[in-house]
Amino acid sequence: MSSGAAVAADAVIPAPVDLEPGEGVLGLAAVTLHAPDAVTARLAGELLAEAGAVVGGPAGTAPATVTLVTDPAAGPAGSDNPERYTLTVTTDGVTVAAPGRAGLLHGVRTLRQLVNARRGRPGGAVEAGAVVVRDEPRYAWRGLSLDVVRHWFGPDDLRAVVDLVGSYKMNRLHLHLTDDQGWRLEIPSRPALTGKSSQGAVDGAPGGYLTAEEFRALQEYAAEREIVVVPEIDVPGHVNAATHAYGELTPSGEPTDVYDGIEVGFSRLHLDLPATEPFLRDVLTDVAGMTLGPWVHFGGDEVLVMGAAEYGGFVRLCQDVLRGAGKTPVAWQEAAGSAHGDQDAVAALGGDAAQEAADDEPSVRPGTVLQYWDTRPDPAPLVRAAHAGARFVMSPADRAYLDMKYTPDHPLGLEWAAFVELRDSYEWDPARLVTGLPESAIEGVSAAVWTETLANRADLFSMLLPRLAAVAETAWSRPDAKDWESFRARVAVEAAAWRREGAVYHPTPQVDW
Repeated sequence: MSSGAAVAADAVIPAPVDLEPGEGVLGLAAVTLHAPDAVTARLAGELLAEAGAVVGGPAGTAPATVTLVTDPAAGPAGSDNPERYTLTVTTDGVTVAAPGRAGLLHGVRTLRQLVNARRGRPGGAVEAGAVVVRDEPRYAWRGLSLDVVRHWFGPDDLRAVVDLVGSYKMNRLHLHLTDDQGWRLEIPSRPALTGKSSQGAVDGAPGGYLTAEEFRALQEYAAEREIVVVPEIDVPGHVNAATHAYGELTPSGEPTDVYDGIEVGFSRLHLDLPATEPFLRDVLTDVAGMTLGPWVHFGGDEVLVMGAAEYGGFVRLCQDVLRGAGKTPVAWQEAAGSAHGDQDAVAALGGDAAQEAADDEPSVRPGTVLQYWDTRPDPAPLVRAAHAGARFVMSPADRAYLDMKYTPDHPLGLEWAAFVELRDSYEWDPARLVTGLPESAIEGVSAAVWTETLANRADLFSMLLPRLAAVAETAWSRPDAKDWESFRARVAVEAAAWRREGAVYHPTPQVDW
């Protein structure tokens, strides 16, 4: 058996639980594919084609057989993880066994990387060495949070991001769809949100939005690939696009002006206005009805100009509405009563640390998912929320925010949290971030990328790659399977696939490319 550093030559990312090399090599230039259903066959065929195989067609040699089979006994011994799989490559063919489609696709993704490792060598062929891989993820939630508001990324870009997320066995795409600069999702009951507020973006860049049909199509595209889209409607702060569309959400009754800057914390809803609760109920109920997956994110971050009691009322209302609509609420960590860490910003805006607890009624209901991003505040409210039944997705800004500059002189990104190089995104343990937080409360890990400085797909991918692969390994692999020297060798091999596919990446000097 081998794991961690020993899989370097195979370029498997994330590092698997068990990898047992065998004897011999199997040519995969041409393959015959067998799968349990047509959708799985199509998706597996796409992945094999990316590796250079010709599926069902001539390539000058007898085709190798790749068989995908449903098998509840697959995966590491004793595992009951629904995403487990076993990949077996011999000189006679390939078998991927798993209890469901997620594991089958994971196995084919591993096979793609094994082929890529050999194909990238001088004179390399489309082939894989004999091997048995038994694997499963550490965490159930392994995702990317993507801001499509500060700069707009449309359906084609989003499908490319889905494919990228899937390639590293990640399974959540959280879309930040609303903010001060614009509103990016059609809301049937509130058409002015996109009618008046969809075209804004930072510095006057062009905007846009997803129609209800486009949003459903994106979710279906992701769901086939076993990726769940989690939409975020950010309230009660980050709402200038909403108050621009509906003036009745402001105390004066007048709509706010268009905003194309990048400051945060200045906008807010008002719980005591008659229009506010109906607005929230309309929007969140519509979004819940449009969402195929079980989660809807209601934001809750950086509400710097609101009292704590009012903020807690918003948190409880949003959870109640979403639960009533059949969805599990997700919110940023402030919903637990964790004060925003930048208290200078709070003071500058005349706020009073809205997120601090104001009464004895807990704001967070059991089962609500909290996304941890700000490493500065006292962790005590988060620990209390965990003991009360909250779940946590770990997105520490100084490790997992992939819009942070790699280095001080990097041309893209921000630097308020840290400079985040590849090794920073790799060397951290989600279970040891928050003192006192039980590991049993951790649902998983998400990278995040905010797009204040990212105007197009090339910009976006250059910030995601190679760091998204590092976060993916942190989310999937056990700590004892992780090894920095192994990872930097594997990611250098993986980059050959990025170059073939035309994906832009940052050639950090931390890797010998």
